[in-house]
Amino acid sequence: MSLVLGRRELLTAGVGLLVPSAALAAPPPRLSFAVFRNGTKVGEHVINFSGDDDARTLTTDVNMVVKVGPVPVYKYKHTAVEKWAGGKFVSVETTTNGNGKITKASARAMGGYVAITGPTGASRGPADAAPLSHWNQASFGRPLFNQQEGKMLKVTCTRVKPGHWQIRGEAEIDDFYDANGNWLALRGKLEDGSKLEYKRI
Repeated sequence: MSLVLGRRELLTAGVGLLVPSAALAAPPPRLSFAVFRNGTKVGEHVINFSGDDDARTLTTDVNMVVKVGPVPVYKYKHTAVEKWAGGKFVSVETTTNGNGKITKASARAMGGYVAITGPTGASRGPADAAPLSHWNQASFGRPLFNQQEGKMLKVTCTRVKPGHWQIRGEAEIDDFYDANGNWLALRGKLEDGSKLEYKRI
């Protein structure tokens, strides 16, 4: 998500409009979510935080299994290591295993641009580009990229009200945040029309 949960698989990401402050919120050491597809739990999404605003590292682990009855039909595992320093994106490296197909992507802030590499090759993003990993509302003021696929995104995000962001375009997602600005929940629609939901645990 984006990790980012993508509509073609299960992880996606989006781009946002303006947020008043670009500073990172002070998150708790760990955010954990149960992931549901059409009301059935399919896995968990966990983010562990270390460091502070001067040097922060996030480690994301997503594990999901979609079943038809008792039979697993899709297994998904995604890991990401995301780094920020002084409120600025530094780098991210991801590995994704979708039903046995392993893909890797990475991005790093360079002088005047962000170098992005994904399964389809290398590209350059704007200097202020960042991954949409949903936890950080301040990122909604930047051009964002899908950290799983390693490409810039064509979506828009609207702040519906405090604590509620609506993402539309290549993704159809609503993100929710608690009174402290920490990621609380996610609701979205996948490409096949099924409903995706995150609930913090």
